[in-house]
Amino acid sequence: MPKLFDIKFPGECKTLPDGFWSAVDVWIKKPHVVNKRLCGVKVTESKDEGAEALRFLLDEAALADEVLLFTAGGVSPALTHEEAKPWSSIVKTVIPKVNSYGTNLHKEVILKDFDRQLVTFLPFEEDSQGQVSLKRGNIHQFQLRHQDCEEWTLELHVLASDAWFSDGVAYPKLPWMSTDLMPKLVRWATECKSSEFKSTLSLLPVEKYSVMYQQLKEKYKALVKIWPEVTDPEKFVYEDVAIATYLLVLWAEERAEKGLTARQSFVDLGCGNGLLVHILANEGHPGKGIDVRKRKIWDMYGPQTLLEEKAITPGESFLFPGTDWLIGNHSDELTPWIPVLAARSSYSCRYFVLPCCFFDFYAKYQRRQCKKSQYKEYIDFITEVSQVSGFNAEEDCLRIPSTKRVCLVGKSRNYQQCDEAEAELRRARYIRSHQSPSARRSGGATDGDGCQGNKDTDGTPDGSWGAGFQPRDRVEAVRNCAALPRDVVDGVVLQVANVLLGMTEDGGGESAGDWNQGGSLSVSEVAGLLVQETLQLLKKECGGLQTLLKNNHQVFRVEGGRVFIRDWRDRKSSRADTKRKPVAPGAMKTRPCWFYDHHRQRCPLQAEHCAFAHGPDELRPSTRPVKKMRTDAF
Repeated sequence: MPKLFDIKFPGECKTLPDGFWSAVDVWIKKPHVVNKRLCGVKVTESKDEGAEALRFLLDEAALADEVLLFTAGGVSPALTHEEAKPWSSIVKTVIPKVNSYGTNLHKEVILKDFDRQLVTFLPFEEDSQGQVSLKRGNIHQFQLRHQDCEEWTLELHVLASDAWFSDGVAYPKLPWMSTDLMPKLVRWATECKSSEFKSTLSLLPVEKYSVMYQQLKEKYKALVKIWPEVTDPEKFVYEDVAIATYLLVLWAEERAEKGLTARQSFVDLGCGNGLLVHILANEGHPGKGIDVRKRKIWDMYGPQTLLEEKAITPGESFLFPGTDWLIGNHSDELTPWIPVLAARSSYSCRYFVLPCCFFDFYAKYQRRQCKKSQYKEYIDFITEVSQVSGFNAEEDCLRIPSTKRVCLVGKSRNYQQCDEAEAELRRARYIRSHQSPSARRSGGATDGDGCQGNKDTDGTPDGSWGAGFQPRDRVEAVRNCAALPRDVVDGVVLQVANVLLGMTEDGGGESAGDWNQGGSLSVSEVAGLLVQETLQLLKKECGGLQTLLKNNHQVFRVEGGRVFIRDWRDRKSSRADTKRKPVAPGAMKTRPCWFYDHHRQRCPLQAEHCAFAHGPDELRPSTRPVKKMRTDAF
């Protein structure tokens, strides 16, 4: 059987052959991690169904002998259970991000021959009438071979390479299979890593998610151009579009499962920029968002998007008995409280939480074990909170541009409604166990069950059960060195730069007359140059001295913990570090050039190539008009 491409495995590869099958499973179940034009797949793992689909395809295609010989690795084929070697079959439906195929479905029957370390892909198309056509030219295999009991090789075989069809989406190009996919399969097989978390979108039908995401992305993409916040618009807009898509599909499935017609209501606690609230409300779900601080963008949404500026303190005044779902999207210090608030709001209230920063009930979360990653440990903690609160917590992984993608969903309870009083006692004891000793003492005596003494007559904790919780300040503290006195910042910059330049001033550069690029110092060495009073000011800022140096990227380049003078002639370095575009002719210069004013040899760039003003004649105040934003565009 002819091979088209092959690639050798490095070293001994102790993970093989098991690692080969792990890698194959990644490609079968998560092809979107390599083929970015796919949203995902729908997989049906059934030996009987796969075999039946294969027989049906071969009967329709009249290619039985040729395909079966290829499927069997060039030896006498065997498809019956009695004759077959150990094998399994899968039927997979490919789901593209953008559907340009109409009602046709693109599927594959995948046969795994564990005895020969061989996996065969038989792609076919199915129309809306159920008629199928086998893509003979795209039938292919991956096979793991062990050469002379020493060297492992991955081979790609194609039934008819001259008839291979490619559209770059459901049907990749053959060179891409060799240069992109096969090296990935080798790496996955040798790493053989298992994820700590569930597969992406494991609780949803991926095909419905894909369709809705594309619709919402198109509908709300205009927000990227008019985003008034300082945060990255593409990241935040498309992330919230993805989260909204997830919730809308999840809720649609819930309505279908329960036979509901009314759309679920919601409250987003700690709603931030409010975009998630805006999208959900626009898509027909009644709800509101609450946050301690109003954002600029709130005024753009219009009156139909309900947003409240209010500090949230867990207690009786922040229960929502008439609400279907509570949402915690990067809700920080509120995150562990979301399942509790949902449980205490009503027996029918559900929740969705996407944890980000690590908080306990009353303080920052403290690690308890080192065998897990900090993120996994925190997800497990919120899962525990959910279970103690009375929920059957389900974990899923969102498809968003963030490293914190794991969400928890509480759709059902782990106790009967008649046992509510007992469930409440469990919650109260658990929350109290996370209070500091001083908070417990100030909260009153405890009864025999370990609950706080200040209780209502029905035996449940009164409105003070959130005592000790510290909501964030309404005014966001600026601690990135931006609030430091200007003369302090300028003094530090000048002092550090002069020391760096002085390190090479006498010796010059690479040759006489070169522009002095200075030497380098570690951040700790730079700290040793500063007086104690300045260091104390910097300690109060996030990132301290290093943040100050990075903020002044016109002058400094900070790499690997060392500080250098930036040379703007090095275009690769200057663009990579500052993301600055080339200076356009006639561009407005609103800031003076530090090197022109302070460097003994002035700026290394000519004025027309420098983004900063060479002297007061080039310096102009910004007269950029404030962009008016349309509120009817979204």
